Amino acid sequence: MPTNGHDKPTGVHAHTSPKVDDNHPGYEVQDVNVGGITTFLAGLFGFVLIFFVFCFFMGKAINYALLKQDGEPNKWHVNLSQPGATPHGEKREDLASTAEMEQKSLAGLTQTFPTPRLETDDGNQDIADLHAREDLLLDNYSTSKDLPAGTIRIPIERAMQLVLQRGLGTPAVTQQSEKLMAGETAPTVQAPLTDGFARTGYELDTIQAREEKNDYNQAEAKK
Repeated sequence: MPTNGHDKPTGVHAHTSPKVDDNHPGYEVQDVNVGGITTFLAGLFGFVLIFFVFCFFMGKAINYALLKQDGEPNKWHVNLSQPGATPHGEKREDLASTAEMEQKSLAGLTQTFPTPRLETDDGNQDIADLHAREDLLLDNYSTSKDLPAGTIRIPIERAMQLVLQRGLGTPAVTQQSEKLMAGETAPTVQAPLTDGFARTGYELDTIQAREEKNDYNQAEAKK
């Protein structure tokens, strides 16, 4: 690049110093317009306040119209089809899962139908309740009007111990009422492979969950 005698490239203009005088001192000579900023902030705050009041009264008007159309929320006027709705208008359970809320809504809806009602869980809970009543009957000492006077029911485990100690006795021999046909043999009574009782998978899961919850509560109590 050609240069002049002072090692300055030709064609390049030197930077000129800014003009400094009474009209251009080089800094801001006016104060901040406090009045303008205050007016802007006051207008913004007033607009937000007016918008809030408008939305508040508009919501009140909409709620009044809905209540007038649907009636007060009570056990006779409740839309259980909406997720989170409760049968008696209590606080919404928004933190519950969608499936749990739908199950509760369905359970509340089915209670409005007269009995007898159809089973909603494939009979799992009904069978579990039946087995629970049987457990109370077979695992405890109890009495009933159906039993002879002075007779009580004893737990099945105790009854098995008494049978082992005393035996069942010799059954009475009955005469064959009918003659056997050719090729037939007298039936023999054999011990069953099982006692005929088995808990369902639903019951086993429920029992396991209850035991885990009890273990957790006991561990928490020890802390």
